[in-house]
Amino acid sequence: MATEEKIGLHNLAPAPGSHRDRKRLGRGPGSGTGKTSGKGHKGSKARAGHSGPGGGKPGFEGGQMPITRRIPKRGFTNPFREEAQIVRLDKLAGIEGEVTPETLAEAGLIHARKGPVKLLANGAISQAVTVRGIKVSAGAREKIEAAGGRVEE
Repeated sequence: MATEEKIGLHNLAPAPGSHRDRKRLGRGPGSGTGKTSGKGHKGSKARAGHSGPGGGKPGFEGGQMPITRRIPKRGFTNPFREEAQIVRLDKLAGIEGEVTPETLAEAGLIHARKGPVKLLANGAISQAVTVRGIKVSAGAREKIEAAGGRVEE
């Protein structure tokens, strides 16, 4: 039986004819791509930053006033805004005893380091739980207390 050699970095090679040398532009008249480097004379496609893969300049609309300048600017976007991770009340069914950000992360209901958590009153809860260190909506607070649980800030 012939021994088969495993593929590794030491014996990899491209398929024959698949690899071409890159075109070396602007290397004199003898190369065939000297002087204008295959771009012709003048015009936007001869300029740097225009044409090529991906089109022309980003946002350039052929001389028409670009949409980013046509649309009025209003308001303010807070760069420090923290979006709360939302947990439904009926998802707490699998958690026994105390509900904290750590127990929610263990149960796979939230990401551990992705911002604050808020408990919303979607669905019902049957068992008594203690909620600690989590923001709770007013409706969720009522349902938790009605089920015999309590909320600690």
